[in-house]
Parts: sequence; structure tokens; C-alpha cells
Amino acid sequence: MQNICLKEIYKEFPGVIANNKISIDFNCGEVHALLGENGAGKTTLMNIIYGIYQADEGDIFIDGKKVRIRNPKDAINHGIGMVHQHFMLVQNHTVTENVCLGLNEVSFFNPQKYFSEKLLEISEKYGLKINPQAKIWQLSAGEQQRVEIIKALIRGAKFLILDEPTSVLTPLEVESLFKTIKNLVSNGLGVIFISHKLDEVFAISDRITVLREGKVIGTTTPSSTDKATLAKMMVGREISFTFNKKQQVKKDGVLSVENLWIKGDKGVYSVKDISFNLNEGEILGIAGVSGNGQKELIEALTGLRKSEKGEIKIFGKSAKNITAKDINNLGVAHIPEERLKYGAIPSFSLFENAILNNYDKEPISKNGLLNINLAKTKTKYLVEKFKISAPSMDTSIKLLSGGNIQKLICARELDSNPKIIIAAHPTYGLDVAATEFIRSLLVKKRDEGCAVLLVSEDLEEILCLSDRVLVFFSGIICGEFVPGNITMEEIGLMMAGAK
Repeated sequence: MQNICLKEIYKEFPGVIANNKISIDFNCGEVHALLGENGAGKTTLMNIIYGIYQADEGDIFIDGKKVRIRNPKDAINHGIGMVHQHFMLVQNHTVTENVCLGLNEVSFFNPQKYFSEKLLEISEKYGLKINPQAKIWQLSAGEQQRVEIIKALIRGAKFLILDEPTSVLTPLEVESLFKTIKNLVSNGLGVIFISHKLDEVFAISDRITVLREGKVIGTTTPSSTDKATLAKMMVGREISFTFNKKQQVKKDGVLSVENLWIKGDKGVYSVKDISFNLNEGEILGIAGVSGNGQKELIEALTGLRKSEKGEIKIFGKSAKNITAKDINNLGVAHIPEERLKYGAIPSFSLFENAILNNYDKEPISKNGLLNINLAKTKTKYLVEKFKISAPSMDTSIKLLSGGNIQKLICARELDSNPKIIIAAHPTYGLDVAATEFIRSLLVKKRDEGCAVLLVSEDLEEILCLSDRVLVFFSGIICGEFVPGNITMEEIGLMMAGAK
């Protein structure tokens, strides 16, 4: 297979034109990046190529032959594989068992032996090191992603669609993934790379196509463009990558943590005897590789996890092991790491999710009765202000793209006049325009006197926004610094626990 050619692809959902006469060629032996805002039509287009959706109009050609891809099985038979943003793996099964699932050639007697050998053969060829007998839940996000890639390759993929492949990876895992991608391309495979991170697109792609509002804006190469130009192509205006903050004035502490110990899901301590203060008018960043206690800390601070020892105080009052509702009532907003687990109810509508914090408060609710018209009016205001793409206020939130779900959560939390904002990965999955908007809003809240605790694996975001930074490693604070007063090498040593 030499190329996939899309001709005039058109796809419409109720109230939304997702793809509007899109024509693109994807070639083997290259990485073709697909850029665009949330709702620009990238994932819809990939789902059409992979057979999850059917185009209303237009054609797909593979090696010059017109094909009809009715389902993922057809796509696989045509040599197309897809690694979704959220992995499609069975957690309690082994790597080999997951690779075997759905394959017709699985033998009845001792199938694992045959596939373990084939799995090792592919992993060695493409540098995808993995233990065939490991259970999926035992693997890191990067290792699980390798399993998804191996699943596609063992089914004969000649083209690989990677949808936001770095969103759950550590910097080291991203580096490893890029080595794998280059290895795949050098072996003649084609890779379609969907990402919001412009630096990554420049690092890995051979060609770049930008979509906006369902249309192709243009195709270019990394050597022929720059970040500012691509960002403008994506959103239709100039994008700022820096933020001006008011000079910080020393103010009172609003949140304090004293000698805090927190257990993780496996019953061992993930947070060990940490202490720090968060002040009014300050953005305090928490940096570190995922899995070093940040998640457990945020859950304890927001009432989602029990603390074993130590103290949490909000405005001088004990807030240790009280409910999430009680913490919210103290004026604490929370943008959670896991948006569909803690930030939204997938089966609820847009407007129902928009009022989760105040459904029982006036004026949304009075005498136990919900004012639905007022709730929808408020939601419409948030949708317009935060540029959320949704067909209607009654649309189930699970039907929105991940980026638009994230924007709704940010809108609900940041527009509620909080005194403290606890933000875990607030721009995760957002395009450059939405990222700029959310970051500028956090700075605006900080300038107005709000205290912001920012957890992010995006070091650029931490350094750009924070007044102070704490570095987490293995459940302890192993460093504290002010951005600009330290080198990247020193930060890296802290994040690795070496300083």
C-alpha cells in the first residue's frame, strides 16, 4: 500500500458539519501530522478512515482503487490500524491475550505460545520492548501504548493512525514513542499523527495538514513554517505564547498542608510527610513525572481521597477528610485530572453538567425546584464565552470531543468566582487557542487575588504560569524554585530525584 487518498469527504451530525469537502493524501514512509482546534474535524475524519463512521459524501482511494470501509474490520483488512487516545485494552488480561483478541487465526490449542513468539518478533523488529505475560494493569501508559501499536502491526497494518498519542505519556515515554515512530516509517509504514502540541509536530512530522471548522486550511512541511504561522492557520488569528502577570504582592496564606501522609490505591504511601503553603494572588506549580504522588495529593485536597496523617487547612480551618461538596462550598474550584471520572457525568446533558456545582443553590434551584430555562441560559453563556462546540444544551456530554468536555469543566469551575483554584492538567487535550484562553484566565484569576494550585506534566506550562514551583518525586517535595532562577538541567535533576 502506497497511499490513502481522501476525496471531498463530507460528514454532518445534527447541527454540526464535522468534515466539509476534505481532500488529503497520506503516504507510506512518512509521518503526516494533522492539526486543528477542538472540533475542527480531525478525529471524525480518522474515524471515517478507520470505519467507525461512514462519510455522507466523498470517496476513499487506496493505491488508486476506490474502497468502501464499512467498519474497523474492513480498515484492518486494508492495512489501516488506529491507536485511540484512550486505550482499548482489557486490564486484567495479559499482553498476549489482548493481542489475540479478535484474531481469526488464533488456534484452539496453546494459542499463547504462537502469539508470544510472534509478538516478540514484532517487538524486536520495531523496538517495542514488552513482556508478553504482563497484565495490562501492571504496565505504564507508555507500555500500554506499545501494546496497542503491536496489536495493529500483528494485524498487518501498513498505515497507523495515532490520535493524541502523547497526551498520557511522560517526557521519557514521548522520546521512546518518537524513536518507535521513526523506526516504523523507516520500515515503510505511514503514520498519521494527531496532536495539539506544536513542538512535537515539528519534531516528528514530514508533512503537516491544518483543519479549521471542518475544512482543510493548508498543507505544509516543518521546514517551511513556524509555530506562530501554524497557530494562526489553526485559529484564524495570532496566538500569544507568553503571559504578562501583575507584580506579586505578599498576601495571606489560604491553604496549608502540614506533615501530610496519603495512601495510594495499592495501600502504600504515595504522599509522605509533605508541607507547603498556598497564598492569595499566587500560582503555585507542582512539577514532576506522573505517578509521584501529585494525583493523590490533589484528590486529598478536594475531598476525593482520605488522608492518613497530617493536616489540611483552608482559610485557617481544618479541611482534612471533609467531603468534596464541603470543600467546594468553601470557595474551592477543582479542575480534575480524570475529566470523565471526577469532572463530568457522561450520560448527563451539557446543561446538567454545567450546573453540577450549584444545582441546589439559588437562583438555579428554589424550594427544591430546578429552573431548567435559567440553567440552559447560564450554560449557553458558558458555551459562548469558552467557545465550546456542541449541537445543543441537551446534548449528552459523552458525545463531545475530549477537548470540548475539558473546556466545559474549566468553564464551570473558573466562572464560579472561586477563591482557590486547584487545577490538575487544565489544558490537557486542548488546542492552542483554548490553551491560551485557559492559561490567560488562570493568570487573570491570580491577578484578581485568587490562589491557584497548578499541577501539570507540561513543564512549559508550569514555568510560564507559576510564581513558585514545587517538584515532586516519589511522594516527597524534593525541590522548590522560582522560574527564571534555575536551569533546566537542575529542574531535570530534581524531577529525577537526584537533587
